[in-house]
Amino acid sequence: MKLEIKENHFYMNQEPFFWLGDTAWLIFEKLSLTEAKRYLNNRKSLGFTVIQCVLLHTYQNGSSCAGKSPHTMEYWNEVKEVIAYANSLKLVMGILPFWGAMLKNNIITSDNIDCYTAFLNQFFKENENIVWILGGDIRGDTYFKFYDAFGKKLKQANPSRLITFHPFGRTASYQWFNACDWIDFHMFQSGHRRYDQVCMNAWDDKTLQDDVFGEDNYKYVMKNQAIIPFKPCLDGEPSYEGIPQGLHNPLEPYWQAKDVRRYAYWSVLEGACGFTYGNNAVMQFYRKQDKEGSYGVKEEWEEALYMPGAQQMHHLKNLMLYIDFIHGTSRSDIVINPKPFYEHIACFGNSHYVICYTFLGKKFALNLEHYSNLKGYWINPENGKIQFLGDVKTSCCIEFIPPMRKKEENDWVLLLVNENEEFSIM
Repeated sequence: MKLEIKENHFYMNQEPFFWLGDTAWLIFEKLSLTEAKRYLNNRKSLGFTVIQCVLLHTYQNGSSCAGKSPHTMEYWNEVKEVIAYANSLKLVMGILPFWGAMLKNNIITSDNIDCYTAFLNQFFKENENIVWILGGDIRGDTYFKFYDAFGKKLKQANPSRLITFHPFGRTASYQWFNACDWIDFHMFQSGHRRYDQVCMNAWDDKTLQDDVFGEDNYKYVMKNQAIIPFKPCLDGEPSYEGIPQGLHNPLEPYWQAKDVRRYAYWSVLEGACGFTYGNNAVMQFYRKQDKEGSYGVKEEWEEALYMPGAQQMHHLKNLMLYIDFIHGTSRSDIVINPKPFYEHIACFGNSHYVICYTFLGKKFALNLEHYSNLKGYWINPENGKIQFLGDVKTSCCIEFIPPMRKKEENDWVLLLVNENEEFSIM
């Protein structure tokens, strides 16, 4: 079971593969083997295909906050057991060898990285369900030479294993590494801030030379599409469900399932090759007996497994696989009078189908003059239920008025398909 990229798309066993990731940064550090298996079973049942996690995250003085030590083979053998169990579930493990802070804090250094790299290449050489994710909330320009050398050595040891880079908040790996042969696809971190939270005088403020896209995560995809040579990309860390807006202040409103859906549909319908979901409690595997959780966490991790956002992500994956997304592309060009911010209409398709996503559920118009014989369907992204819209006229300006679901959450997916195609709605 090995993930590969062909013609700028993921494939698994010759079949198109949609990266639907879940964020489980501390699975190795905090969970027992039994708990890890329970978590993986849950994520498999919800349709996730990739688990993003870290081998070394907060290790200091030889042990983690959970008391596990990476200096023992007991730790590493348990890591391999978790990876093997994920493989039995056909789950890909997107693994960071170490979190970026360990480089900043001189725990990982130029003096010990070669030894660690050799260990990784040897110890995990038989585990085909691994994708290496370098970085970990860190800027690539500050440590370019280090990560470039690290990526080259990992790729040299196993040329078929995919590698990407998890960057600092509201930046993208294509800013620094696109010309590097070792990076196979890009990640961006759209992050946890609102439009109005550009500068918060916090440690994760960006530098002035970076793009400022706010919540418009689809703009990272747009920028990536224009870079040569082109490599696929996805949002590897959007706003997490159950985390404060802006990340740092628990008195701020918390990001909810509807916000996660918006990030997912906006980026994927712009042409991203997948999407990674995150939950505040799950990513840190918070328990009440922990001394203190991070980022205003409220739920324990096992309770948070069943929060609505996690249960809704598979509707997007199923839709994209259903319409054969590898032959589609962004169709923002057919949106008439596009509007900014939350009124943005994401649009994707080809000559046989069109998919649109509206976050607010307001009226919008499309230019469908180059289509014919279309049938329309409204899809509720909360539960995947479908309403038949009927035959759709095709001309240079066709208006669509979404149904009303509820005032505070009225996002909808519009699916238009050619009636002559062999489509059978999900």
